[in-house]
Amino acid sequence: MCKDCGCGIIEHRYEHTHEHSHDMQTIHANPQLNDAKTIEVIEKILDKNDHEASHNRAHFESHGVLAINIMSSPGSGKTALLEKFAQMAKFKFAVIEGDLQTSKDADRLKAKGVEAYQIQTGSACHLDAFMVHKALHHIDLDAVDVCFVENVGNLVCPASYDVGTHLNIVLASVPEGNDKIAKYPVMFRKADLVLITKTDLLPYIEFDVEAEKKEARKLKPNVDILEVNIKDDDSIKRVLGWIEFKRGMRA
Repeated sequence: MCKDCGCGIIEHRYEHTHEHSHDMQTIHANPQLNDAKTIEVIEKILDKNDHEASHNRAHFESHGVLAINIMSSPGSGKTALLEKFAQMAKFKFAVIEGDLQTSKDADRLKAKGVEAYQIQTGSACHLDAFMVHKALHHIDLDAVDVCFVENVGNLVCPASYDVGTHLNIVLASVPEGNDKIAKYPVMFRKADLVLITKTDLLPYIEFDVEAEKKEARKLKPNVDILEVNIKDDDSIKRVLGWIEFKRGMRA
């Protein structure tokens, strides 16, 4: 039983994932982290986080909930996408929100009738599995089919922390330019779905959609990629269809 919450999840399944191995390779390859003690501390932190992430997945699975981590830089359209889901999704969902300060994003979703819980990280640039674990006890998982974790806006730190979700969606918006996928490869290697957002701005901004798709598939050949325009309901339906397909695979 979970010593923190008495939640009744007996077995905390834990294994070193392929993604965790990538994180270790990144740490060892970083010349600024070549001190053995520093590496040891980071490894211990990630190991503990991965253990808690496994526990979170057990929570979700015991309630039959598909959990999806949404990550991107600030302003790429994560919350706006979830607002559209509130209007169009056939499945019920809740959201765990992560920001340094304020409850603005959670408030936006609550105004749409979505159950949302805000985590204010203070100075932390990402959510970790322990933060998400505490948030889970403020969400009625029996009432939802999907739980989204909207991570802190950042293309670096969230990539290294498994929060206990089943899937990762990463957004890259047109106004960010054509270099983000190449510059932040660790993040995009973690993606199960890449969304190229704000495509309604393509007539006004120099952005090569096909080049970005190729860049994403250099990093992860089998990654799914969709183009999204928040004003185009058909593009939102395609994202919802992808989520429904993934739900069906887990049924």
